[in-house]
Amino acid sequence: MSAGTTIDATKVTQAVDVVQTGRRIEDVLDRLAATGDPAAHAAAEELVQALMDFYGAGLARMLQLLSAPENRGAAPVTALLGDELVAGLLVLHDLHPEDRTTRIARALDSVGEHDLEVLDFDESTGTLRLRAAAAAGCGCAGGGTTAQQAAEDALACFAPEVTVVEVQSAGTSREPALLQIGVGPGTRAGARPAPAKTP
Repeated sequence: MSAGTTIDATKVTQAVDVVQTGRRIEDVLDRLAATGDPAAHAAAEELVQALMDFYGAGLARMLQLLSAPENRGAAPVTALLGDELVAGLLVLHDLHPEDRTTRIARALDSVGEHDLEVLDFDESTGTLRLRAAAAAGCGCAGGGTTAQQAAEDALACFAPEVTVVEVQSAGTSREPALLQIGVGPGTRAGARPAPAKTP
């Protein structure tokens, strides 16, 4: 990715009035409270708090990344795109400047210890097929996070278009096995097969 990667300004929404938005949220919560359903009111408040925590964490992470010494001198957007939380927010609002293929590659790079290779992606079903190297395991249960679970978690942030992840081991192939014809035991390498007998 080039250092000049930028977010498409046409996708950025117009400025939001913070005070007006706060009043709108309070009005919605007041209307829910007026219904006399305490469970609905409590759920709405919990939802608002969860969203505030989510976006607050995203903003804090952006500031942290932009002020990190290792990111000084780099394009601001470049410092943000490799972070799962920030990338998730950008993708959620259709602001991420990278295409799906690049974002999938980023996701798999973030779980590089599993050594996953993309086989294909089915747009109609959202299924991404991966191959795991033998040393990384095939997604089977074992110590730590499985290859499939790690890939699913990373892709949820970088490429939510992927709804199904299938991981096959390196030894698995969709191609038919190649029939090897060799020299059998006790047969000289230069021997020719006996001619077929005529009836």
